Amino acid sequence: MPARAPKKSELRRLAGQRRTGRPRTATAAARIYAELRAELVSLQRRPGDPIIEAEIARSYGVSRTPVREAILRLSDEGLVEIFPQSGIFVSRIPLAALPEAIIVRRSLEETTTRMATERASASQILGLHAILERQREADKAGDREAFHQADEAFHAAIAEIAGHPGIWKLILQVKVHVDRFRWLTLPQRGRMAEVIAEHEAVMGAIEARDPAAAGAAMTRHLERLLADISATQHNNPEFFDAQSQPP
Repeated sequence: MPARAPKKSELRRLAGQRRTGRPRTATAAARIYAELRAELVSLQRRPGDPIIEAEIARSYGVSRTPVREAILRLSDEGLVEIFPQSGIFVSRIPLAALPEAIIVRRSLEETTTRMATERASASQILGLHAILERQREADKAGDREAFHQADEAFHAAIAEIAGHPGIWKLILQVKVHVDRFRWLTLPQRGRMAEVIAEHEAVMGAIEARDPAAAGAAMTRHLERLLADISATQHNNPEFFDAQSQPP
């Protein structure tokens, strides 16, 4: 005898269980984590600012459990600091971590840029040009958020063209504090135009099918960050961990 199909009322009850069970909590935690992380990296939440679990839970309409899960992930990345007797605070940018992260990123992207130069199709090159045009438009509009998003897309696209998108995912993990530092450089007069020029140099070498030149252009582009650390710290000392100095 065939099994009886569940009634609509039973389906609704099962759906309700799923909505109130672990999957919903996990989804809420993932969303809160992603949105808080974006706020921390873009310095919308400044170093030293308190993180109030109850306020975040109210704003999302959830319990404190998914908020706590998100905050623990952010703590693992070094973006927040948890003090049991004092509270949760946005961490300062650790100076000592910046050179190492930039060097790792430089090495990986020099490789992916060389590989992309050898493999890029005509349509993929057009796609890179379209991303650069988005950066130019963002620069003209003074839109740092759009500029940053296009910058990320440019570097991610190169890894994709190289055939190793997983390398970009690894870089995203390595460069979290570098991104916070970069947000402090973007307001500098002419800085966005300089980044565009550096990207154009990479593009020119890719179009010329010159892997060595493309890799060198990417290396110069990323090494600029190393040169910017001291001045950026001097101009924004409150954003950095004073106890952590680069080697």
